[in-house]
Amino acid sequence: MTLRWLSTQLWRHRVMGLLMAFCVTLLLMLLATQSLQHPSHYGGHKVEKGALSDNAPPNTPVPSHTAPNSRKEVQTPNLQHQRDPNGYTFMRTRRSPPPVAFLKTHKTGSSTVQNLMFRLGEKENLTFAFPYYAYQFSYPDRFRADFVDELPPGSSQFDMLCSHMRLDLGQLKQVMPKNTIYITLLRDPLHTFESVFSYYTSTVPAFTLAKKAADTANRKSALSVFLEAPESYWDPTEPGNGLARNPMSFDLGLSSQEWNASWPMELTQLEEAFQLVMIAEHFDESLVLLGALLQLEPEELAYVHLNVRAPSDITPIEDDTKARLWAWNSLDVLLYNLFLQVFWEKAEQYGLGRLKREVNLLRASTQRLRQKCVARGGVPPGELEDLVRPWQTDTVTILGYKVVLRTSPPRRTGTRMMTDFQAGLGPVEPSDRGSSGSSRLPSEP
Repeated sequence: MTLRWLSTQLWRHRVMGLLMAFCVTLLLMLLATQSLQHPSHYGGHKVEKGALSDNAPPNTPVPSHTAPNSRKEVQTPNLQHQRDPNGYTFMRTRRSPPPVAFLKTHKTGSSTVQNLMFRLGEKENLTFAFPYYAYQFSYPDRFRADFVDELPPGSSQFDMLCSHMRLDLGQLKQVMPKNTIYITLLRDPLHTFESVFSYYTSTVPAFTLAKKAADTANRKSALSVFLEAPESYWDPTEPGNGLARNPMSFDLGLSSQEWNASWPMELTQLEEAFQLVMIAEHFDESLVLLGALLQLEPEELAYVHLNVRAPSDITPIEDDTKARLWAWNSLDVLLYNLFLQVFWEKAEQYGLGRLKREVNLLRASTQRLRQKCVARGGVPPGELEDLVRPWQTDTVTILGYKVVLRTSPPRRTGTRMMTDFQAGLGPVEPSDRGSSGSSRLPSEP
């Protein structure tokens, strides 16, 4: 009898304990649900700028970056109400972007992307990896870690790199954190080479020789003269001729002279290392995919095209010249076609319908910002104030934008959007560098 009574009591206590645990769990779930429905209860915590995050696998179309910042206190993230195209409201957690290395290629539209990176870095107070001297990493030498200036006081790692270099992936990974997002931009080789030739006619030795020969030819452009017999002007042992053949391949650290046995392995390494290779002919789609990687809003991706040449400086290309150009830059054609295919594979993973909707949102945001900030486009450099005047070469005229005359924040935003930061930095002595990456960006007068 006593044993039966004891077992009954124990069973009652166990049931009571289970009921109490269930009630406590239910109460906690209700509290958690209530907090999610009212994010303002926690919205007063400021998100620390510069928080870093883990990098998802390269083939993941919309990664989620959640790792804590190793050098700054992690705060409660800011939760924002969003509405999807079907009308459903959901919560999106906005975190600071992961570290980014943008390989800035020549004459592909990369100055426009670089401007986005600088604006993002300034907004988030990120630490930039800048060249030790001037605005390029000792180009055309292959990149080395010791080309990078020292970390500013108070920073333990670089958050962003976006200056010109000739890629050495192993050396670059020594500079950037392990969770860095690697991106670059490619353009149709036909238009890339025409732009490179036009822009660097007086600085690339092979182009300069062709220009001298064209000056004595009747009604022939220097580009046509060069492509009729390129090897008669091109000396592959001359360091300054790196951009004279397959310039995009050269920038990516590949052999730009001819196909060799290392190309398949090197292309595979590039595909694995770069989470996104943007395509200039699909620029808005590229920006949407970039925004997904970095968790950016359409307003943060709004842009104006920078370093645009005057129409009179663009060389018309005849059909026979096109064939010669493709043959001379056959490795760039191969590189472009490969990553064009990879780009659309990533777009399909992201969802083509979703991509189209978000491109429309980006274009609407870009149009709104341009209406607020741009008074006039296609402006000759002589009509522009110093801060927004693009850097000029002695062979082409680079047009710019006039900013809407306001003293309110839209003017500052517009000025930032129209600034060629590369030209704004110029050759900077090490002693002139600021205490942080963002402090080196040119400021308004």
